[in-house]
Amino acid sequence: MVFRSSRRRRTIPLVTLGALTAALLPHVATATPAHDAAADPAAHVNPLIGTKGGETWPGADTPFGMLQWSPENTKGNQNRTVRPGGYGYDHTKIRGFSLTHLSGTGCAGAFGDIPFLPHPGEVTTSPTADLTDSVYASTFSHANETAKPGYYSVKLDSGARAELTATTRTGSGRFTYPDGKPATMLFRTSSSEVGSSDASVRIDPATRTVSGSVTGGNFCGYINEVGRRSYYTLHFTAEFDKPFTSTGTWQDDKVTPGSTTARGGTGWTTGSFPNAGWPVPGKGSGGYVTFDTGGQPVNVRVGISFVSADGAKANLRAENPTGTTFDRVRANAYDAWKRQLSRVKVTGGTPDQLATFYTAIYHSLLHPNVFNDVDGSYIGMDQKVHRVTGRQRAQYANFSGWDVYRGQLQLLTLLEPGVGSDIAQSLYNQAQQNNGIWDRWTHGAGGTHVMTGDPGPVSVASIHAFGGTKFDTHGALRSMTTSARTVKPEDLSRDGWNVMVVGQRPSLDKYLSQHYVPADGNAWGGAGETLEDVAADFGIAQLAQRLGDTRSHDEYLARSGYWRNVFNPATGYIQDRKSDGTWSTPFDPAGDQGFAEGSSAQYTWMIPFDVRGLADAMGGDAATIARLDKFFRKPDGSWALTKSGGAHSEMDNEPSIGAPWVYNYVGAPAKAQQTIREVLNTLWRNAPDGIPGQDDLGAMSAWYAFAAMGLYPQYPGRGELLLSAPLFPKITIDRANGSRITINAPGATTTTAYIAAAKLNGRTTTATWLPESFLNGARLDLTLTTTPTPWGTAPPSYPAPTTPPTFTPTTSPLLTPHKLTTTPPR
Repeated sequence: MVFRSSRRRRTIPLVTLGALTAALLPHVATATPAHDAAADPAAHVNPLIGTKGGETWPGADTPFGMLQWSPENTKGNQNRTVRPGGYGYDHTKIRGFSLTHLSGTGCAGAFGDIPFLPHPGEVTTSPTADLTDSVYASTFSHANETAKPGYYSVKLDSGARAELTATTRTGSGRFTYPDGKPATMLFRTSSSEVGSSDASVRIDPATRTVSGSVTGGNFCGYINEVGRRSYYTLHFTAEFDKPFTSTGTWQDDKVTPGSTTARGGTGWTTGSFPNAGWPVPGKGSGGYVTFDTGGQPVNVRVGISFVSADGAKANLRAENPTGTTFDRVRANAYDAWKRQLSRVKVTGGTPDQLATFYTAIYHSLLHPNVFNDVDGSYIGMDQKVHRVTGRQRAQYANFSGWDVYRGQLQLLTLLEPGVGSDIAQSLYNQAQQNNGIWDRWTHGAGGTHVMTGDPGPVSVASIHAFGGTKFDTHGALRSMTTSARTVKPEDLSRDGWNVMVVGQRPSLDKYLSQHYVPADGNAWGGAGETLEDVAADFGIAQLAQRLGDTRSHDEYLARSGYWRNVFNPATGYIQDRKSDGTWSTPFDPAGDQGFAEGSSAQYTWMIPFDVRGLADAMGGDAATIARLDKFFRKPDGSWALTKSGGAHSEMDNEPSIGAPWVYNYVGAPAKAQQTIREVLNTLWRNAPDGIPGQDDLGAMSAWYAFAAMGLYPQYPGRGELLLSAPLFPKITIDRANGSRITINAPGATTTTAYIAAAKLNGRTTTATWLPESFLNGARLDLTLTTTPTPWGTAPPSYPAPTTPPTFTPTTSPLLTPHKLTTTPPR
């Protein structure tokens, strides 16, 4: 997503084509000492991976949990230095521990609701007015910090210690205060990461309860005014095990000792980027209580709900009732992660590889999040109360569509087909509640419109292909085909341009009539939007075929061929094109004109379903291999995997992550294997900066997890997997539906990057891909080597059945008749 970051590692010499075919007797490496992770995969997870640059957070949660209790960091300006996810490893001051977070977002403002702060001091001034966080915050050392699955603790330099754990919808906190100082707890109810439009707090000393709510949203709102709005209210109730010795509240700069209620949000500053959309300095409300600890920790149980105050109470009673100890909740949270991560068991690997691998899976399973209360109720995209019904077990929210459709949802569904089914139903429910619009980036109960393309329908198709089939498949297909055929006012609108264009398919009218999205349309990059749209169309075609809708399959498969209309034969690149058919000039393949978060050189490889067609358009296998070599290498032969300019790959961002596998299609699978292994070995590691770029709600971590297993879900809406060399000698995947996948690769090490031979279910194969039937249970046996081999035949491509019209740069487009409908304005 927006505001990428990355870093480059070491380089190794170029392996030539001659070396690929000369290795007739490759050396088979021996295994490194085995580290059996099967007994407890959760023990290898390091939640601090990615907290420096990856925008991840280290706090306590459960798989897909509604609540994530994690610190909010600051560098001394509470209104402008918030990191996405609330935590930056290089920010050594904490201003609270909030109850909701998203992992790896490029934009700040994804939750950070209801920060609690144990403050060993009195409240004499308003915490909201402490704009530099000089009073109501504390420094800390990472040496005093512990992060494990389901548990987080830190000893603040103020002397207070916080320990946090969670259930799906509740949290448990244990706070220790230093002797001889006041024991105060602050509730910064209005201080979500990028502010709030309303907030309230109510303190009830008789029941030792603090409750309230915050109304917010504003995701990416400081970038574009379209996002500067509220679309969810979070309710909370917190029950303490010790009585309150005093209470108080504040609003803006006024503190009221003895008060038990307060109300008021921060509001947002006005104007334009980068100075707008942040909390108004000095505005907001909250409350505080004090305790006589008697030298003992203060325990609190917190329930949350996006529906109502009663819902928060009911969630607390159901999941974390009175008498439940902190240690019991912590043990249950850890066990939940242990069970979840045990669906993938590996043997071998170094401790750092195991930490990186299992943390990648951990990060891949943080989102989307359960959004309904224990009684099944949830707030829909229409801001009305709905209820989970039928086969659906949970409604999910927080869907980073542009990112996660490329692998995270496939990994999630591979492990948990039932969760995948519920996510597919959730996306369909959201579209039904949103006037038929499948918003590409949903947050809480609202659509943010962030990024490009039409990822919702292709995500549902991919979930179905990976076994998540228990949802209203026919209803979802009707909805997605209708939205992709019917031009709505939002599709014609330029509101939100460029990061947050409001339409599901911006310039859909042009796409339907001209068969590409033009440069002078209203999308964030016409050429890139075209590639995203054809990937979505291909995915829809695959789902339609599975459901027996031949007409829709044929229509959308033909539309998937529209990528050719933005491929310029004169330059050999995907290129931005105007409505009159002329190419946008001047053209630089390293430039980003026509693309979101990438260049023409990076996006040109993004034709995942018709790589054969792309290679032929580029001039054949040899020409494509030469292009790939220049893409992944600098002129001196060293690697160019990130931060090497727009002419080269950015393997820390989604448009490039499928490019290494293109080698498989053009007769050089060993080069794919070498490139993938170099990315695994150098861009990812067991360290705070161990994720290259933002993790995008687990999208990049899912890429790592798949690649470390030697697999990749290349095709939108299909279940085939591309093949490379795994990092581990044995991998067992136990799917929740009872299927078991076993991958044996004796001798797998960091340096055994190449496949010399393969057997699928006992039969020799040279295919560099695995059929969809592999997902239903299979055994793959691989022989790996340290040197390149000629092993491997090309995967299939799925071109459109007929060639769409192509245009010359100097003539107007040839229009193909297409029924165009328009809905009336709302």
